[in-house]
Amino acid sequence: MNDRLDPELAAALALIPAGVDPGRQLRDMNVVRLLRSTRDLLAATGGTLPSDDAVAVEDREVPGPAGADPVPVRVYTPIEGRGTPAPGVVFFHGGAFVIGDVYTEELRCLRYAAGAGCVVVSVGYRLAPEHPFPAGVDDCYAAVQWTVAHAAELGVDTGRVGVAGSSAGGALAAAMALMARDRGGPALAFQLLNYPVLDDRMTTPSMRTFDATPLWTSGSTADMWEHYLGATGQRGEVSPYAAPARAGALAGLPPAYVSTAELDPLRDEGIDYARRLLESGVRTELHCFPGACHGFDIIATASALGRRSLAEQVGALALGLATAPT
Repeated sequence: MNDRLDPELAAALALIPAGVDPGRQLRDMNVVRLLRSTRDLLAATGGTLPSDDAVAVEDREVPGPAGADPVPVRVYTPIEGRGTPAPGVVFFHGGAFVIGDVYTEELRCLRYAAGAGCVVVSVGYRLAPEHPFPAGVDDCYAAVQWTVAHAAELGVDTGRVGVAGSSAGGALAAAMALMARDRGGPALAFQLLNYPVLDDRMTTPSMRTFDATPLWTSGSTADMWEHYLGATGQRGEVSPYAAPARAGALAGLPPAYVSTAELDPLRDEGIDYARRLLESGVRTELHCFPGACHGFDIIATASALGRRSLAEQVGALALGLATAPT
């Protein structure tokens, strides 16, 4: 299977130390907890957060759902054009619902802000298994509501607010689109789903096939869902806000950009969801990147394929929220 991997990605993956594979270590909660603080990990490895002089960054807390703690958010504001209402993107990081924080996808958020001219609000939602569904979804919806309610303060045009996320964050972004439609707002203009997690049933051909692919496998997916929803036999009815592929109707959702990776167990559920969006009359762009594995654009600077994917996401946001990409 790995002989189909893009050569530049294969070279980058070969540099990852042996035994370090978060996707294969989700059952070990000691490992999971070590991966939850991006800044601690960077300090331990001698790395630093990326930065961009064209983007102002601020850490804040916003009111959480009723009875819950405040939700940490990280706000990225493009400096050029400040003072003129800009599009807003509420972003949800990946990490299998169990790892990560507002710093996990710093480069992606900086690129979205600088390249698409968007104010990006990255959400530090609660993580499973300590906080299983619906805790994280509730945090994310509270952040979406806060972003729209404080649009003037943030410099955001309320008519151009979208949601975006990668992997598990893609599930959360899709859930926000469903929830906003079902609850009568806030109105969302766009959804960007980057190799999204969408279906807990795990029945697609790609899920059955890719049990030994880099960074993410079908086994990783099973572990993730167990952390998030509980053991298979104990879940009961699964909400579409947890697994958006279970939504009975997709009509009335905002336009979408969906990206998938050829060698990713999640590939087919992303393609199926995009197809259903199109069949429901939702304007949708779908791109399956050949030779790519799950998470390939996280190492964007290491491969032309990753850089192209990230640039395409920026362009999709700019087009979907009606701004000119830089």
